[in-house]
Amino acid sequence: MRTRIFAHRGASQYAPENTMPAFQLAYEMNADGIETDVQLTKDEIPVLIHDENVRRTTNGTGFVQDYTLNELKQLDAGSWFSSSYTNTSIVTLEKFLQWISSKTLELNIEFKNNVIDYKNLENIVYHMVRDYGVLDRTTFSSFNPRSMERMNKLDPNVNTAFLTTSKVRRLTQFVQSIGCNGLHVKYRVLSTQLAEESDKYGIDLRVFTINRPAQMSRCFKLNCAGIFTDVPDLAMSKRANYPNNHNPIRIHPFQRR
Repeated sequence: MRTRIFAHRGASQYAPENTMPAFQLAYEMNADGIETDVQLTKDEIPVLIHDENVRRTTNGTGFVQDYTLNELKQLDAGSWFSSSYTNTSIVTLEKFLQWISSKTLELNIEFKNNVIDYKNLENIVYHMVRDYGVLDRTTFSSFNPRSMERMNKLDPNVNTAFLTTSKVRRLTQFVQSIGCNGLHVKYRVLSTQLAEESDKYGIDLRVFTINRPAQMSRCFKLNCAGIFTDVPDLAMSKRANYPNNHNPIRIHPFQRR
């Protein structure tokens, strides 16, 4: 299994992040998977948006949690990126799952709950993903270790990954202690030692956000399980130069297969 290439918030270098145009472009670029972010509306509907506040990626202001879904649908989530995407809407998780369920794409859903720890977020998202039949190709991730512990209590066989931007000691041991089989790190955290330890303990090491060819090459050489990139077309092209890139098939020590 080669290093998997995940389109970070879709092909977000070419279309507004976390929107259907960005997801569709990633699919057309033959990315292995899509990474996206989920939060809850005021009426507890999971929607795909990175920031807790809507002001950066829409024409609105205020927090996602203070909007109902109908109110969010009135916002323009595309014109900030380009006038050609004017009136692009915020996407619900359900609409996204309807789209991806017929495709072979892998999926990484990041719970945006390290700032606002949404009540029932894990439970709502988990059951929706399960009901659409894509649970076996989905990884759930978060910077919030409590969230990952809740997910593993909900389903000990689910794929979960802890996110971090910091170099901390005994990182792989911590990941195991909260029941995760994945570790997602910022590029500056990546090291040969971390890659070797992750492989030793059966942890899928994925790296974000990788947009430069030199960074891609290093990740491929270290046989990282995956990278997250805004430019999946470039990453796919670069990976073609590494025919020996592969990952061992790992079994999460906490999972029953």
